[in-house]
Amino acid sequence: MGHDLKSWFEKYARNELNKQDIPDNLYQYWNVKRGLRNQDGTGVVVGLTQIGEVHGYIMDEGEKIPSPGRLRYRGIDLFDLVDGFQKDGRFGFEETAFLLLFGHLPTEEELRVFQEIVVDNRNLPDMFVEDMVLRAPSPNIMNKLARTVLALYSSDENPEDYSLENIVLQSINLIAKLPLLAAYGYQAKAHYMDKKSLFLHEPDPKLSTAENFLRLIRPDKKYTKLEAELLDLSLVLHAEHGGGNNSAFTIHVVSSAETDSYSALAAGIGSLKGRKHGGANIKVLEMISDIKKNVKDWTDENQLYDYLCKLMRKEAGDKSGLIYGMGHAVYTESDPRAILLKEKAAELAKQKDRMEEFDLYANIERLTAKVFEEVKGVNRVVCANVDLYSGFVYDMLNIPEELYTPIFAVSRVTGWCAHRIEEIMTNRKISSDFKSDL
Repeated sequence: MGHDLKSWFEKYARNELNKQDIPDNLYQYWNVKRGLRNQDGTGVVVGLTQIGEVHGYIMDEGEKIPSPGRLRYRGIDLFDLVDGFQKDGRFGFEETAFLLLFGHLPTEEELRVFQEIVVDNRNLPDMFVEDMVLRAPSPNIMNKLARTVLALYSSDENPEDYSLENIVLQSINLIAKLPLLAAYGYQAKAHYMDKKSLFLHEPDPKLSTAENFLRLIRPDKKYTKLEAELLDLSLVLHAEHGGGNNSAFTIHVVSSAETDSYSALAAGIGSLKGRKHGGANIKVLEMISDIKKNVKDWTDENQLYDYLCKLMRKEAGDKSGLIYGMGHAVYTESDPRAILLKEKAAELAKQKDRMEEFDLYANIERLTAKVFEEVKGVNRVVCANVDLYSGFVYDMLNIPEELYTPIFAVSRVTGWCAHRIEEIMTNRKISSDFKSDL
């Protein structure tokens, strides 16, 4: 297609498609919830779940009242869960995966057996890396992750077996394999597209998921205990966030059609890849880089405050008017994940002599509410969300930016599998309701 013809067609397509826009008044007339949200911004309840509970505000006579954020996994408060394994010096991701799948914390024997099954599945089929990973590198690891998850269907002896027992085994298999798929997908991209050396390490059966992931992505396979603990915490914090977030809802919808586990999980990965869902911490890092470039002394709170005002006025940065990492659709006073990650991140920042940068993030968190009041003229409670600190954490761990969202998937696959099992157990109708006779 010639350049002139292509330009003409692009203009034609844009004009024709703009004519198809659905008028706003029709949404009000039919009482349709845009983005599954009510007019006041609250979420529309479309299902029930016992897996994760997210609490961020109280509704009183139609008014949203801010309250401290709470996140529970299977009824267990996230703070209590994290305190339990950190106090004993354990890695918590594996027992969190057990909790989400089976509904209770494991005994020592149950955890031992579960970990052995995970280790037994922490491998890939013969020639899979060569044929499915290295032969077709992708510039976006999430696309590679979805493709390789779908390819695992072919190595499953019973991919269409919808018994709960088989779906649980498929879930554990995917939880075990996703870290390898993400790490090897990155190594393929780094080698074939970025012209870096190729490193393909085997996982160590004696190590946790977090330890193995750091081992797989580093040329020398080395990491510190604190680094592994921080990545493990991040995996726990991202493992589940209720059934209403985009990717978990996707898992429910696709699973209601009685498709296979690999197709369902690939759909969840596709959802998480979206910039509005899994890529928010990258936007935070881009904002931080912009601040460092444009604020003469970003340790000076007055200079930082003035620039944050420019960001919110759409006069600086990407002109979106957003301060990335601040605010949340549900949490108001606090995001419990951000609190826990911030505390542990401070430990690593001290160890790596990066407290000045840590203070920058903390100052952004502290100043944003005041900025919002000055620019918007509204006294509003605004809390940091987990994305404010997660990108900084991954940067301190020397994790390549291309792996930030895949790490999210490595963690969230546990929640997805739990939601898939719940959908198959409790709901017996396909999700489908869309008005089309406008």
